[in-house]
Amino acid sequence: MQFLENDDLGKLILRLMLGLLLLFHGLSKLLGDGGTLSWIAGELENLGIPGVVAYGVYIGEIIAPIMLVLGVHSRIAGLIVVANMLFAFAVAHMGQLLSLSPSGGWALELQGFFLASALAIVFLGSGRYAVQED
Repeated sequence: MQFLENDDLGKLILRLMLGLLLLFHGLSKLLGDGGTLSWIAGELENLGIPGVVAYGVYIGEIIAPIMLVLGVHSRIAGLIVVANMLFAFAVAHMGQLLSLSPSGGWALELQGFFLASALAIVFLGSGRYAVQED
């Protein structure tokens, strides 16, 4: 079935899915905390990391997702999301790494989805349906 063989369309779907879902995730943090990210900054400071590092969330969860949606430097945006998610695992979710949710799924399935999808984009690139194909 020739019409189903469209790698570029698959890459577009992957980019849009990851970019939009992660963008909504980031915007909820921006709007829900008045943009201060004070709770993330507090967690970082408890670990001995300067609280100002919390503003990196905006790069990983707002700027990089916009880059993915548009298809601008998608591999770089994917790397940023990978780094952001690894940081989130280490700082906020390490205690849930081997946990199940009440419904029986992995407690970190959303974060795992973000991480794996971003890693796929790093290797696949943006495809032809992008502002800048890479």
